[in-house]
Amino acid sequence: MKTSEYVKSLRGKDMKALAEELAALRREQFNLRMQHATGQPAKPHLVREARKKIARVKTIARSQVK
Repeated sequence: MKTSEYVKSLRGKDMKALAEELAALRREQFNLRMQHATGQPAKPHLVREARKKIARVKTIARSQVK
């Protein structure tokens, strides 16, 4: 999914769905971090993508509060 499509899908969600999305992304980030720590081969670009997705979700959640 392209970034613009992902952002559009996030804008259509309510705060509860955004919180669930954020929790899932944080679990994914944790799992990727643990894979790196244990030396398992992982795709390093996924760590950066997870961080960016978390930032996008937090930004949209913040804009919906106002």
